[in-house]
Amino acid sequence: MTTAPAGAASPTTRTGIVEPGGIEAIPTSKRHGSPWQLLATWTAPNLEFATVFVGMIAVAFFGLGFWQALAAVVLGNALGAATQGILSTWGPREGVAQLVLSRTAFGTRGNILPAAINTIMAGLGWFAVNSVSGALALTTLTGMPAWLSLVIIVVVEVGLAFVGHDLVQFFERYATYVLGVIFLVATITIFVHADVNAPVKGGGFSFAGFMLTAGAAFGYAAGWNPYASDYSRYLPRTASRAAIGWAAGLGNFISCTVLMAAGAAAATIGFNGDNPTESFTSSMPAVVSGFTLVAIAVGAIAANALNIYSGAMSFLAAGVRLPFGLRRAITALGFGVLGFVIALIAVINAQFESNYENFLLVIAYWIAPWLGVVLVDRWLRRGTEIVSLIPDHARYRNWAGFAAFIVGVAVSVVFFSNQTLFLGLIVQWTGGAASPIGDLTALVGFVIAAVLYYVLFRVTKPKLGAPLSELPETVAGVDAADEVA
Repeated sequence: MTTAPAGAASPTTRTGIVEPGGIEAIPTSKRHGSPWQLLATWTAPNLEFATVFVGMIAVAFFGLGFWQALAAVVLGNALGAATQGILSTWGPREGVAQLVLSRTAFGTRGNILPAAINTIMAGLGWFAVNSVSGALALTTLTGMPAWLSLVIIVVVEVGLAFVGHDLVQFFERYATYVLGVIFLVATITIFVHADVNAPVKGGGFSFAGFMLTAGAAFGYAAGWNPYASDYSRYLPRTASRAAIGWAAGLGNFISCTVLMAAGAAAATIGFNGDNPTESFTSSMPAVVSGFTLVAIAVGAIAANALNIYSGAMSFLAAGVRLPFGLRRAITALGFGVLGFVIALIAVINAQFESNYENFLLVIAYWIAPWLGVVLVDRWLRRGTEIVSLIPDHARYRNWAGFAAFIVGVAVSVVFFSNQTLFLGLIVQWTGGAASPIGDLTALVGFVIAAVLYYVLFRVTKPKLGAPLSELPETVAGVDAADEVA
């Protein structure tokens, strides 16, 4: 395996070469690819059991009937996929990663907080969740010890992320073809055996169950939002924004909705909390079950290749200075080791179900306020360039975003959180965990952060860039380890 020299220019895909550097802007000479490759990029990582399980908990935990669960996941996925499409369109203009772009909303130092949160959630949290589901599938298929299955899954995941962008995109594209066929057959098999009109233990529709399910689905679909531009920044600056948005959004929405629907249907057949993977495949013929278990394991790899890659990008976007030519690759390797330890502990403790539900909601708790800030910031900066603001050496300040984010997260969680880790005050006052309002944390957090940032932006008047017509060809000094940083 070779390393490309830092100054090498190639507009073609180079899947066998370790992507050098860290989070530097991608120069025009290295831009390549088509917007529609993002359809596969955001389809393959959702073709895994973690997606299926969102639909299963809607019926098994939240007491919804199949059709109510389907409506809730469609709503949550639609919101998460829409923002995925919007954020993906931001990558080609400056050629930088998503958590670098958020420096305009938070300032260079204020951006350390969301970058650090995403590092933990992506490089460690999501990595552990998906590695566990992949390992359980491999163990169910082969009978090998869970820890050995976990080792195999993690080695492949980290290997892909270590090499970098082009190999990850290549893997996601072909994984989409293979996993798409297998999961389509598995989904059809599930619906053949399921009774989608069967009465459920919880009695069917409840607003609380609906909002909990929609929140979990949004947390899953929007969990990719902080990575969006990481995989569109290599596209040419002239690439169609409409094509980018539709490709990324549809890839995310269709894959999530189909598999969550399959999970909800499977839960009407039966649910075994000790081995949810086995519950999903129990009604399938042996051949279909075997291929589905393989697909679950490969899907976990597809998801975590992105999680490790973007976790490393977020770590560097926080301003960490690593004087290594392969600093992104080395960081990805480090997070792979840490994520493996966390996943191994989860396998040993066997508490996947409750931990996953809590994790999905926590994802939504921070992403929704972050989205509120960055979307409003981008709208307020329309028509201006941001190249002069995002380099590390600019030390740009904008405390309005940081303040709005903190208030949005704090108020929404303190009053509206509804999960086993913490019950918000309003949830406690309205019945505790059985509160009829469910979990409104993400919605409240988004609204508060967006409105507050708009007001603070108008009051504090942070620096704006030059007119967009003056956008320079290159962006220098984004990575803290750059010589000009």
